[in-house]
Amino acid sequence: MNPLRDVGAAVRFLTILPWPATPSCEPAAMARAAWAFPLVGLLVGACSTAAGLAAAWLFGPPLHVIAAVAASAVVTGGLHLDGLADSADALFSWRSREKKLEILRDSRVGTMGALALFLVLATKLGALHALGPHWWKAALLAPVWGRWSALYGIVAFPPARSDGLGAGVRAHLRANHFIAATLLAAAIGGLLSTPAGALVGLLAFALTHVTARAMTRSLGGLTGDTYGALGEMAEVAVVITLLALQRQAALR
Repeated sequence: MNPLRDVGAAVRFLTILPWPATPSCEPAAMARAAWAFPLVGLLVGACSTAAGLAAAWLFGPPLHVIAAVAASAVVTGGLHLDGLADSADALFSWRSREKKLEILRDSRVGTMGALALFLVLATKLGALHALGPHWWKAALLAPVWGRWSALYGIVAFPPARSDGLGAGVRAHLRANHFIAATLLAAAIGGLLSTPAGALVGLLAFALTHVTARAMTRSLGGLTGDTYGALGEMAEVAVVITLLALQRQAALR
């Protein structure tokens, strides 16, 4: 096991950030690097937080949360947002399974995809702004559970296509890869939130599981686009859970 190599492979796969001497994004390399997905999420969160802090210093609220959300999208190349839009277009088309899989391959964004993008981005922006001075915790933590949720989708649900990258990664994944990623995400979450913040991970898991099951029933399995959609929905679960916890604590 080469931790630096694995982290480099995960960074190259999940972001547009450069990493020296990174291996190719082959299924076997991605499976070995799966444990590092939450670390890459933390890196994405750090970029998002840095952009938000810079915007807060220069412009103040609410532009700081816009900068934070925009930075996350830029660092990831919009990959997960694209997956969210494509998944929404396919899943809400009410067509045959085969036609839905064709829609997932179509790069064009339809009405349901645009609506999904608007709702997810608006929820992130609103929740981060409502968190006040603690927004940065959510900005750091959300991508961690977002990357974990995509990995959970690969591990726990069948691929819709036998020739997809998800199927290849799943074939090489070992239980210890997923266990390590889960423990890492939980450890990062414990450092960034209160003990009650354990609810964050649990709710992210619950939403991911329920959504992935619905996707599997509709599509016969999951695809790269749906993994991205799961990540975006998990991020929403994190920010709204942290906001709810903060509000309930303030009301006591």
